[in-house]
Amino acid sequence: MEQILNQLGGLVLGAVPTMVLFILLVIAYGLLVRRPLDRILAERHARTAGAMEQAKGAIAAAEAETGAYEEKLRRAKTDLFEAREQRLKQWAAEREAALDQVRQLSQQRVSSARQDIEQSVADARTQIEIASSDLTARVLAAVLPSKVASIEVAQ
Repeated sequence: MEQILNQLGGLVLGAVPTMVLFILLVIAYGLLVRRPLDRILAERHARTAGAMEQAKGAIAAAEAETGAYEEKLRRAKTDLFEAREQRLKQWAAEREAALDQVRQLSQQRVSSARQDIEQSVADARTQIEIASSDLTARVLAAVLPSKVASIEVAQ
């Protein structure tokens, strides 16, 4: 058994330089590769996270700007509709004013025509009364003797 222990001790003693080299290799890997790699990965992560934060900020700003533009567009549409309604009301008022003016003018013409007709009717009645009294006198003169007709006409 002692022989086995001596062989094991020799193996361990022969493995010491390999272990030292391995430990030096692990330390060199940590210093030369691992730390710069971790630093680069952290920097890359920070840049990526920063870019993500910037992108989120830009998206939020774009959404806010879009909301502002939509509100301006809504206001502009509302203003246009109000202006259109105003113009329609103005046109309707102008049309009503023109119609009222035409109604008044036509009522004046109708009134004037009625007065002319009434005047014509009055003139016609006067002429008919004159003509009927003349006609009555002629009929009486023709039907009745001349003395009676002259007496009645004089009355």
